[in-house]
Amino acid sequence: MNVHVVRTSTTTVTTSQDSGVIDRGYLRTVQAMLKVAQMVCLLIGFLCVQCSHWTDYTAYSYFVVVSLYDLVVIFIFFVVYVFRGYRVMTCLSWPLAEFIHYIIGTLLLFIASIVAITKSYNLSALIAGGVFGLITSVLCCVSMWSSYKVSFVTQSTSSTG
Repeated sequence: MNVHVVRTSTTTVTTSQDSGVIDRGYLRTVQAMLKVAQMVCLLIGFLCVQCSHWTDYTAYSYFVVVSLYDLVVIFIFFVVYVFRGYRVMTCLSWPLAEFIHYIIGTLLLFIASIVAITKSYNLSALIAGGVFGLITSVLCCVSMWSSYKVSFVTQSTSSTG
């Protein structure tokens, strides 16, 4: 009988200095840099779509809503980790909440980006907004992969009886 065990691990950064309000150790991590890159790409994509001439209102309004949602939620997680809010608000599992957000937000952003690109009718600003949405989707996947490395290990049980 084979038993499949799924092991997940999350990476956390601890600093020896607890002084100050801002966690300067977190600001130097890959996770923080990925969040900043995600926010910048989302902002650029949002501005590209918002400042262009729309040809299909529903497709671009969906992209605008999804990109703003992702931008706000990623900013909230960034602020929580920078100001060590996870230590004060212990009623919520922050890594789990962030993981769920990345799954849902990345999927919605990927769909919105594909729709924005296909409905762009060769308007360069709309294509650029969709491309920045796709870049953000890739950055979100990298952030998920680097934070929550899932390894599937097959363990066999031997019955010696």
